[in-house]
Amino acid sequence: MSESSGTPPRRRRSLRRALVALVGTLGLAAAAATLTSPSANASAPTPPTGWSQVFLDDFTGAAGTGVNTSNWQYATGTSYPGGPANWGTGEVETMTNSTSNVSLDGNGNLRITPLRDSAGRWTSGRIETNRTDFQPPSGGRMRVEARLQMPNVTGTAAEGYWPAFWMLGAPYRGNYHNWPSVGELDIMENVQGLNRVWSTMHCGTNPGGPCNETTGIGNSTPCPNTTCQSGFHTYTMEWDRSATPEALRFFVDGVNYHTVTAAQVDATTWNNATNHGFFIILNVAMGGAFTDAFGGGLDGDTRSGVPMVVDYVQVLQAAGGGGGGTTPPPTGNRDAYAAVQAESHDGQSGAVTETTTDTGGGQNIGSLANGDWALYRGVDFGSTAARQFSARVASGVAGGASGLVEVRLDSRTAAPVGSFALANTGGWQSWRTVPANITPVTGTHDVYLTFTSGQPADFVNVNWFTFGH
Repeated sequence: MSESSGTPPRRRRSLRRALVALVGTLGLAAAAATLTSPSANASAPTPPTGWSQVFLDDFTGAAGTGVNTSNWQYATGTSYPGGPANWGTGEVETMTNSTSNVSLDGNGNLRITPLRDSAGRWTSGRIETNRTDFQPPSGGRMRVEARLQMPNVTGTAAEGYWPAFWMLGAPYRGNYHNWPSVGELDIMENVQGLNRVWSTMHCGTNPGGPCNETTGIGNSTPCPNTTCQSGFHTYTMEWDRSATPEALRFFVDGVNYHTVTAAQVDATTWNNATNHGFFIILNVAMGGAFTDAFGGGLDGDTRSGVPMVVDYVQVLQAAGGGGGGTTPPPTGNRDAYAAVQAESHDGQSGAVTETTTDTGGGQNIGSLANGDWALYRGVDFGSTAARQFSARVASGVAGGASGLVEVRLDSRTAAPVGSFALANTGGWQSWRTVPANITPVTGTHDVYLTFTSGQPADFVNVNWFTFGH
């Protein structure tokens, strides 16, 4: 979902290639079998070792009663007081606190149900946490997740349905005109009954800006095993302040399909969007810009009364471990789609480690010249091909000299799958992120960064690198 400050409703980008990167370093994949049980009522799982639960609603209570108002408040009407009309998105429903729209089912679930009356008018429900302080501790991590079933409706009958599980930056509450700079984190969105889940970070300025608004920085994937509509799935965002750069990772049933890092925008934009708490929102909108981007069609053929069913919402936190994201996970496996710190190599030739002045601090590797290399074992690209590579690099090489930063798999003498050329960037601590296309890669590989130049002088420093789809 998205709030806008009086601008025309946004349109979302078309379906993008699904990202399916299996991640087990934090126990998400191991828990997936439990979290995707076909049962409609499953207790929130016990937090993994090192994590503590800071919020939970299991939605227990008598059938037909409202939500626990010590946890939640209702957002009603067609806008916030004085805020953009139609919730800033062009949706058409009126949100209510009626148990016809928002109620417990008596079996440990919340049901948010859109309804159409005889005149064709829609009502639905939108609830928000009273708390606005959800954020990771300094140097730590936070996990926000819900186990839910999207409205079980597809095809023409689903046209106009827009369920969502998402968060807004605390400064938005009471202001309502500072979106998107204060940050929006969409953990689960769906439209038109399509078998896809979208996750998005909104930030910066609107329209355009560093976060490509009103679209945001997002991606989507089909739901694993059962469709998003026909079964319960667990939707998770993990916010990692122990990593460098800081990262937001989005999962469905333990599968990491989208990652956003602080390196993707300027420091001011990231700070404005994340340096505060957030509140959590659950709602089902009807109509609006996102549904219009996929055909719209909200009319008398759209089925009334199909709920989004939510089993639980919980928030976990983990204290900082002091690693700063530079140490490989205990298994030795690395996520190709999170930043790999250059100094965390498993072997090297010709590289030295030094303190960096780049954003986030830490260390970089330097003194890299023709014939040097660094090895990173067990990089997991998942089952959907990576097609992009980018690295955070700096160069103070003089005299117009340059060289290539190359990616090779499983052997440092293998043919490069991709590379980019680099010349002087303005200094050895003058950093820039340089992208390159690569030959499609899936599975798990040892990654070699190799450095090739036609002259012997050092030509590059590397802080971190990552891959994309």
